[in-house]
Amino acid sequence: MVDPANVVTADRPLRADAVRNRRQILDAAKEAFAERGLEVPLDEIAERAGVGIATLYRRFPNREELVAAAFADKLAEYADAAERASRSPDPWTGFRGFIEHMCALQAADRGFTDLITLSLSCGEAQAQRDRAGDAFAGLVRRAQDTGVLRDDFVPEDLLLLFFANAGVVQATSRDAPHAWRRLVALMLEAFRASDPGPLPAALTLPQAERAMRRIAQNKGVCPPPCPPT
Repeated sequence: MVDPANVVTADRPLRADAVRNRRQILDAAKEAFAERGLEVPLDEIAERAGVGIATLYRRFPNREELVAAAFADKLAEYADAAERASRSPDPWTGFRGFIEHMCALQAADRGFTDLITLSLSCGEAQAQRDRAGDAFAGLVRRAQDTGVLRDDFVPEDLLLLFFANAGVVQATSRDAPHAWRRLVALMLEAFRASDPGPLPAALTLPQAERAMRRIAQNKGVCPPPCPPT
């Protein structure tokens, strides 16, 4: 895989200082996106990288190009995981493992949580999405042909799961950081043609109440709890 920091301009490699600046920007962007999501201000990324905002824009003229470059490795991982799953001797094992892997990536990286649910027009990013989509569609057909996946499942249902998982991760990451695993297990059982398996532990009522209050506070609907006296 080509290192996204080592690009060429007009068929010439970037100067050493330009390569260094690009790498610093990408490292800062990955860190900021993982912590705060894709909406983090670009001037904050430039500050983290130790460069001026003009330098950031010289390397990445818009946010979409920066996002695509920062997540190039994970988009490739997405496509690679789908292709590995499509080659699994057991279609259900491949299907389940792929979904669990992708939802774990969402849980670990807020930026990737955002990325997997939006469209990018950058060529390489779209190429990786297309590669993943083709492999997953083939896996779905195999799983249905062998009777382990319900017949009315369509590949687009994966996006619904990503949307749902993104919401659960965002709502519960501080109070019940493993709650997403139960959602994924429930959805896998819903997708499965038969023979349901055991589920991870359920979200407790106190965890749910804390998560709901935190969402309300973040939206300015209710004040934070009073500090202990």
